[in-house]
Amino acid sequence: MATSNVEVARLLKELATLTELDEGSPNAFRVRAYQNAERAVLTLDGDVADRSAADLAKVKGIGKSIAGRIREYLDTGSIQRLDELREKHPTSKVDLMKVPGLGPKSVQLLQDELGITDMEGLAVGLEDGSVAQLPGMGEKTVANLTEAITKLGLTSKDQRIDIADALPPAERIVAALEEVEGVEQAAYAGSLRRFRETIGDVDVLVGSDDPTAVTDAFLELGEVDRVIGSGETKTSVITTDGLQVDLRIVPPTSFGAALVYFTGSKAHNIRLRQRAIDRGWMLNEYALAAKDGGDVVASKTEEDVYEALELPWIAPEQREDGGEIEAALDGSAPELPVVEDLRGDLHDHTDLSGDGRDSLEDLVAAAVDRGLDYLAITDHAEDLTINGVSREQMEEQRHALRELEQSRGDIRLFHGSELNIGVDGSLDYDDDFLAGFDWLVASVHSHFGRPVDEQTARVVAAIRHPSVTAIGHLTARMLGKRPGIDLDLEAVLDAAAETGTAIEINASLRRLDAPVEVIREGARRGVTFVISTDAHAVGELERARFGVAQARRAGLDRSVIANTWSVERFSDWVDEVRRG
Repeated sequence: MATSNVEVARLLKELATLTELDEGSPNAFRVRAYQNAERAVLTLDGDVADRSAADLAKVKGIGKSIAGRIREYLDTGSIQRLDELREKHPTSKVDLMKVPGLGPKSVQLLQDELGITDMEGLAVGLEDGSVAQLPGMGEKTVANLTEAITKLGLTSKDQRIDIADALPPAERIVAALEEVEGVEQAAYAGSLRRFRETIGDVDVLVGSDDPTAVTDAFLELGEVDRVIGSGETKTSVITTDGLQVDLRIVPPTSFGAALVYFTGSKAHNIRLRQRAIDRGWMLNEYALAAKDGGDVVASKTEEDVYEALELPWIAPEQREDGGEIEAALDGSAPELPVVEDLRGDLHDHTDLSGDGRDSLEDLVAAAVDRGLDYLAITDHAEDLTINGVSREQMEEQRHALRELEQSRGDIRLFHGSELNIGVDGSLDYDDDFLAGFDWLVASVHSHFGRPVDEQTARVVAAIRHPSVTAIGHLTARMLGKRPGIDLDLEAVLDAAAETGTAIEINASLRRLDAPVEVIREGARRGVTFVISTDAHAVGELERARFGVAQARRAGLDRSVIANTWSVERFSDWVDEVRRG
């Protein structure tokens, strides 16, 4: 996708958020218009910069007014309305909308009545009782807000940023710097490259012999809000999203050593430095070299550094000193998956669901373009009030799917549904109707605050249902927005291992569910997994890479990920699971 498309989509998303706060409603016309335009730009064929305002206005989802704002940015580098909204609603105030239970009206009320415009002020207001005195608040709301900000760590002085908020801007910045003349390599490093769920700040590493040009280009990026400090080889800024980004520039010949050093973790690097010392060398951000400024042993690539230390290259997601070095030495390291290993995608929504955006035909075509051999269509089942699909609609879709599969002849299509796990463990549709599907994902979509025994019972009931083949986004968490439900994970994972029901690794950056520790424990107990995108649009098929990264961080061997299997093996396994 063109860099300009990603950047314009980011600005439209920011306009939607700030407009929602400004107008006090998530359903305001202008908010929805910006959201629709963001999706339209992300799925646009070609570079948005090549289109005139008139051409953009003809694109479905982009009206005349927003087309004008897009051209305003492309032609001038800024959008006046966005600048006005940023000044009126600072980042700290926008962050308040991350708290479950606080909408735009509540956030504005906090400012108007109590002068609260950040998390620290909210914490004080909750503790001293002033928030409870506001209209529509009260003790119960205060208790819920207090619990939410505590669970999500939103008031911690060492507050970390969720990967869903950190990775997109990091990738945009790296892509922009790669276009700068004189840049030979660019990458983000640190805990973000290790694919941790939260990060402190973003480290961006550039290999170039012209640090001045790189620094100047970095400071001119539209992402930059203010500069913390800038020197010859390091510059730190705060982005318009409130994210701290540290740019470090090294000579291209040192890029590999620097990438090892700044990726970390600290504990992993200590182990590497000890191996260097044992060989009479030293390892720093510039090179693996003989002590006292001696000859360079390795520096240009990470692979060179690891090889010199008599180690195979270790995946960044594994570098936590959790046994990865020992496994590399004794040959017991798992065969970690890569995106190309995925032969199918097993949780995908079309426009038949109220929240799906593309047709069955377009989604299937996109899956074929990605090289997939099979695809499961899993539109929401009837009990999801807003987006649910009736039995009649499901039967019509099944017929259309069979015809499409036959006419194309280049992909196996599984007709499925994403079922809702009721508070009592019940599922949509009756058992006879459920038996007619090829593949069924069951997920928790409501009643998140129930006690652990109730939550465990409802999920285990779904796992044991003979027609259910996978459990979607197991804990129902939304990173930075909603903690996961409380489960007896041993009981849940044992039931999954016993029945063969797969546990999904949901590739949405906002979910990354199941969490890493759950995947590790599931693997120890013999659970089968699937990596699914939960795509609601063609462009979201691309996020399979995030699910793969989550599996790699968990150290999951590709052999227990069912959708790395051939279509024949996968089909036989599904039949076996459904036979019990």
